[in-house]
Amino acid sequence: MTPSLTLGLRKPPRGARLDPLVLGLLTLFAIPGASRAATPPPGSGELVLRGPDGTAPVDAPRLMTDVTVDVSGPTARAVVTQAFRNTTKEWVEGTYVYPLPEDAAVDSMKLVIGERIVVADIRERAQAKRDYEAAKSEGKTAALTEQERPNVFTNAVANIGPGETVLVRIEYQQTVRHTGDRYSLRVPLVVAPRYNPAPPVVNLVGEGTTTAAADPVPDGQRITPPVLVSAKHAPVNPVTVNVTLKAGFDIGALRSDTHKVKIEETGPQSRSISLADGPVPADSDFELVWKPTPSVTPAVGLFREHVGNEAYVLVAVTPPEGKVGPRSPRDVTFVIDNSGSMGGTSIRQAKAGLLAALDRLGPADRFNVIRFDHTMDSVFPASVPTDQAHLDRAKAYVAALEASGGTEMLAPLQAALKDASAEDTSTIRQVVFLTDGAIGNEDQIFSAIAAGRGRSRLFMVGIGSAPNGHLMQHAAELGRGSYTQISTIDQVAERTRELFSKLESPVVTDLTATFSEGGADVTPDLLPDLYRGEPLILSAKLPRAGGTLTLSGRIGDKPWTQTLDLSSAPEGAGISKAWARAKIGDAETARITGKMSPDAADAAILKLALGHKLMTRLTSLVAIDATPRRPAGARLTSAELPLNLPAGWDFEKVFGPAGERAGPIAPPKVQRRTELRRAAAPAVTLPQTATDFEIRLWLGLTLLGLGLLVARTRRFA
Repeated sequence: MTPSLTLGLRKPPRGARLDPLVLGLLTLFAIPGASRAATPPPGSGELVLRGPDGTAPVDAPRLMTDVTVDVSGPTARAVVTQAFRNTTKEWVEGTYVYPLPEDAAVDSMKLVIGERIVVADIRERAQAKRDYEAAKSEGKTAALTEQERPNVFTNAVANIGPGETVLVRIEYQQTVRHTGDRYSLRVPLVVAPRYNPAPPVVNLVGEGTTTAAADPVPDGQRITPPVLVSAKHAPVNPVTVNVTLKAGFDIGALRSDTHKVKIEETGPQSRSISLADGPVPADSDFELVWKPTPSVTPAVGLFREHVGNEAYVLVAVTPPEGKVGPRSPRDVTFVIDNSGSMGGTSIRQAKAGLLAALDRLGPADRFNVIRFDHTMDSVFPASVPTDQAHLDRAKAYVAALEASGGTEMLAPLQAALKDASAEDTSTIRQVVFLTDGAIGNEDQIFSAIAAGRGRSRLFMVGIGSAPNGHLMQHAAELGRGSYTQISTIDQVAERTRELFSKLESPVVTDLTATFSEGGADVTPDLLPDLYRGEPLILSAKLPRAGGTLTLSGRIGDKPWTQTLDLSSAPEGAGISKAWARAKIGDAETARITGKMSPDAADAAILKLALGHKLMTRLTSLVAIDATPRRPAGARLTSAELPLNLPAGWDFEKVFGPAGERAGPIAPPKVQRRTELRRAAAPAVTLPQTATDFEIRLWLGLTLLGLGLLVARTRRFA
């Protein structure tokens, strides 16, 4: 056993072996011609790095990713293998920002260097960072995985040797999404550029001065990696995806609307799925959807897991719909994002979805439409009756929308949640929010929802190839609504029909969950109302297995009760980690909404993260090889690997012509478009949807170009 294997590896763990998929990554990087000159041909997708002053530029590290997912009933276990290839004669540190599902419980990381495998430890974030930096300076190969958001992570790999490939293998647990008879697995593959609002300017009363308030995105630099200029570079970061599906019931329909897939039937309840065209660019999230055969109607999913002396249960129950009574009148506010990141196919999907929603309004309903970029506007000053004249005006308004500008989401959200008739119990108030969620100030949005939701229900509709699932899912939970994802234009009709069918018919209200055994620690602690096809998902830690769970609520005006025998639940894997991840989310929500102090929330998160070995914003995974490898005096070149622009995005809509754009400004007051036209000066350059990283990108590209020119001059001198 090599020295590095003494860092906690007792036997070759599942997922740590060099399986054929990983060997394929190594083979791809080892083919002849893999190492090229530092001046790639135009459009090749290869980038160069600027070396220290006075030195020639070098190739950026290359990255290829393989994702394997094992789905077993309600849970999925994924292994993400990232292969960093150094094609130069320099020692390199590579940093890569990448996405994972927003509910991912990340619990394992391994560093593979040749035949050596180093198993990562979970440590408090600051300590992990210090240990990584120390190892880097000592010439040791090391890897550090950090959480920037629940769905955005950073991998840093130090001291990749000349011509060497280093593998980083990350494992996580997640739950399968379930809506109606549709089950789905989503694998995010690209982090979309985020818009980070500037701190608002505050007037100091009596002092005649102004100052900036707290930055709503203090870590903005960490979530804004460089993005390839799509007109000049081919996509980079190829990825492969393989899924082993064991549904737990006979599978009927199975498809992916986002990628072409090859499906192999391995049994009535199982399938093997892979990408039909081999590796694809990491520019669009992967989604797999399956349904049971028509004769199968699984209504209850109940699973348990024993860890030590404790038992964990996961429950997914779809209550009966009951008899649908008269539809209650609704007051619906539709909010549509027409900022720059919605350019291309996203704005077409959003407009098609909103137009379909307007067609489903009933004569007793009232409605309004708000649009926003870095400004906001509404079709009507307040909600109006659903008559043909109002509908025609709203449809014409929506059809004329174009995407441009920044994403100032806070003001339109607050305007939509403002309830002028809060005392009116005869209507149901709903907010439908269509956006890609490409922002960095998620906490600010969550706080606004918790403070202003009142009786409103918030329904988030994620648009495009790479939406911000963390924002969407959590905003819907706080708003006591649901989240619907529309990845392609082909999904608009089906998924908007499902969504608005839910909005029209709440099924179960006043839900409670009661365990016969005392001491149950349940999440979520406040159960939501259920809409048609929406299952109730809860997990709990119990002092011992056994007993019953009783679910109670109301279907219409009649009581509904169902009792489940926990001792009959089959064993499942990863239930404890799914529970711990959900409890960490509960603590984060309590911190954001002020129900827990920051110190108390952090203490709860740390206890859960260290106890279950999970990565959070307070904990990181770090793996350090024991032996220094970089020779003393050899320079180390650092590189932040670029990302692709998400598929369907328009580069100029996001970054402006030629990538030139002013930085984000403080959000304007809520004004009507005519007022904004009168107030706007023609010479003002308005911000687009993202931060100022495109300025740094173009500056970097300019410096790289100068470096290439110097290198070329020297070569021909």
